[in-house]
Amino acid sequence: MVLPDFDPVAISLGPLPLRWYALAYVAGIMAGWWYATRLAQRQSLWAPNRSPLDKDGVADLAAWIILGIILGGRLGFALFYNPSLYAQLFTGDTLGERFELLQIWTGGMSFHGGFIGVSIAIILFARSKGANLLSVGDLIAPVVPIGLFTGRLANFINGELWGRPSDAPWAINFCNARNQEIYGPACNYMGFGPGDVARHPSQLYEAGLEGLLLFAILAFAVWKLRLLAKPGYVTGLFLVGYGLSRAALETVREPDVGMPDFALGLTMGMMLSIPMILAGAFLIWRAWSRPPYVAPPPAA
Repeated sequence: MVLPDFDPVAISLGPLPLRWYALAYVAGIMAGWWYATRLAQRQSLWAPNRSPLDKDGVADLAAWIILGIILGGRLGFALFYNPSLYAQLFTGDTLGERFELLQIWTGGMSFHGGFIGVSIAIILFARSKGANLLSVGDLIAPVVPIGLFTGRLANFINGELWGRPSDAPWAINFCNARNQEIYGPACNYMGFGPGDVARHPSQLYEAGLEGLLLFAILAFAVWKLRLLAKPGYVTGLFLVGYGLSRAALETVREPDVGMPDFALGLTMGMMLSIPMILAGAFLIWRAWSRPPYVAPPPAA
């Protein structure tokens, strides 16, 4: 089937268009904020029966995280996938070209860049509040798959980040009218575009694996296994889970144009996921090897 011509603009409020991509970010952040607040209020999930932040602290952290997502996602995209955006700061012919790096509405966000930005935000926030860094990370880790799910659905609606060619019954041709306007009648302008071929809907694969499945795994770890009582464990599970999911899905996701040929058929997404897997494995080992928290006896 051919991808339907979804309007990238969900609704327009007068001269202000609200795009599905922007709404996906808003929905993911709002739902994540609610879920993080719920986790923070369940004191019994944490050791020593005290969450690292209260409701107001979660609200303050949300502001830091939003900044980390936007700056990290955009700067990381430019660094990993389009370094010329940095050069344009000095060589651009027009003001728009010079500051295209900051034009997030033109598209181009990197999860790994956003992850780095959020990690820096969490570190700075935890230090400023004197909170346990690993526990603050554990508070945010179960929330991230919500944003991944909504974001990948928006990628599908936009007809971007498509998969490799496929003859599977559910394969989708992304050469709809919208992409024909962008990439030409055959959707292949100078090697850019999906082409007039059926492809894996890798955006939906990612929404299911990095979003729904990873959310379920982390929810089980939090609510059933009570792993928030071991600082760093849930963060490690997220890092390993996302890294393995992303690396596996890179085999059906079309590599980004202009990327170098890495050894062993690795892609940029795989290369960036390997450190996440290693860091996550270390955090799991560290949390598992620590003795469980034992509450002190009540005062006589």
